[in-house]
Amino acid sequence: MKKLIINAFMKTTPKAPLRNLGVNQQEDAVSTCNTGVDFKESSERGEDCGRCQIQLSRFARLALLVLTGVAVFPQNAKAVPSFARQTGMSCITCHTDFPQLTDFGRQFKLGGYTLGGGDTNLPPFAIMLQPSFTETKKGQPGGAAPHYRDNSNFALNQASIFYSGRLFGPYAESLFGSETASFLNKFGTFFQATYDGVGKAFAWDNAELRFADSTTIGGHPLNYGFYLNNNPSMQDPWNSTPVWGFPFSGSSLGPTPGASTLIDGGLSQQVIGLGGYAMLSNSLYLDIAAYHTLSATFQRAMGVDPADDAQVPGLAPYWRLAYTKSSGNQSFEVGLFGLAANTYPGRDRSAGKDRILDWGFDSQYQISLGKNDITTTASWIYERQHWNASQELGGAANNTDHLWTAKATIDYLYDKTYGGAISYFWVDGSNDPLLHSESLRGSPESNGLVLQLNYIPFNKSGGPSFWPKSNVKLSAQYVIYNKFDGAHSNYDGTGRNASDNNTLYLEAWITF
Repeated sequence: MKKLIINAFMKTTPKAPLRNLGVNQQEDAVSTCNTGVDFKESSERGEDCGRCQIQLSRFARLALLVLTGVAVFPQNAKAVPSFARQTGMSCITCHTDFPQLTDFGRQFKLGGYTLGGGDTNLPPFAIMLQPSFTETKKGQPGGAAPHYRDNSNFALNQASIFYSGRLFGPYAESLFGSETASFLNKFGTFFQATYDGVGKAFAWDNAELRFADSTTIGGHPLNYGFYLNNNPSMQDPWNSTPVWGFPFSGSSLGPTPGASTLIDGGLSQQVIGLGGYAMLSNSLYLDIAAYHTLSATFQRAMGVDPADDAQVPGLAPYWRLAYTKSSGNQSFEVGLFGLAANTYPGRDRSAGKDRILDWGFDSQYQISLGKNDITTTASWIYERQHWNASQELGGAANNTDHLWTAKATIDYLYDKTYGGAISYFWVDGSNDPLLHSESLRGSPESNGLVLQLNYIPFNKSGGPSFWPKSNVKLSAQYVIYNKFDGAHSNYDGTGRNASDNNTLYLEAWITF
């Protein structure tokens, strides 16, 4: 399952924040989503979740039961994109090129996925399908994956079911009474379970449980919350950090570089994290959390293979600090994030622990020009690797290595319907013939471009009349490799060149 798995909900990527928005103003917010606003009404929020995994304490186990139990909440009606249904708003209120968020969408996420306003009585379920076609410049000997041809493959990339929105959906008041419901509606969830059509396996995906509220400090508004999730950075409201960064989906049948940082998917669905965040004066954002690896038994129960875990036996701190500014139809963000972890490689405790430290920098600029949106993102991650255990176990030649990744993306959406994006990526670091054994030179270096065209026919209308609050994104993506695993040519010793891995990926991203 790809770490790119996304918020598959019609909601448009957050644009303008709803600051101090009252209940009676929610409908107006749809047409004024480019103006800043706060979720003063804490009982009306909504959004994501992630994947959880852990064995910490009685409290942690109880929290896990809440997260996993969400997935079996009684469903008595057909599923539709739950966030749009809950708020009564169209996709373009919260998204540009979904799942990319607008300023409003970011505020919705900070509000814990709990903003109301819709008149639905359906539970917050949604479904996502991603049928696809993959063609590489040169076929992959032996098949792109088990049971697939060397090239030109059709596949169901993913099929996901979501339980996302207010924890008790629209039922809190009828179940517990209005007074209790006003508190319970401050809890929101984002739970995704995914069938991997290529790997032929079903597992939990990104999962998160949140509590969110607001207050004032010295006359300054403060939005704050607490969360439990299973993927570091999935709680972040910007699309410049790893979990929700571009590309938002990609082929499971195309070759991908071997090197990546721990914070960029290295712990996803293997850990459970507890954290808290605060946004002061809609400008200063702070997020602090700690993650711990889930037991192998629990991971297997959730469909995850724990064999190659970088096991975190204690707590791995995660931190995030960002400054953001919104003015009229544009917003800007710049920030830092990081993760520090002592790990047992492959859950092997016989040689001690490795230590990995990730530092990240990111920035995002977004502007809405009438029906058109432009979003630019940039990120850089530096990882310091101390292989005290891996070197002794034969997994690394060096005791100390480093790895860094850089990415810059420009995304344009015309008339909320026709989109295009271009992204440059670069991965490089220390040469290590054991750590990077897929490279003939022992090098992690890869770089290239991702080009993508999108057509989102129901983005403005919210789906056809026979199935409202649904959406479809038709995409053509082309990945161009200049270097792959350390070289332009013959990178693996078999004569295969970087450009042989250039990948055309066609996808229909269907949500309902």
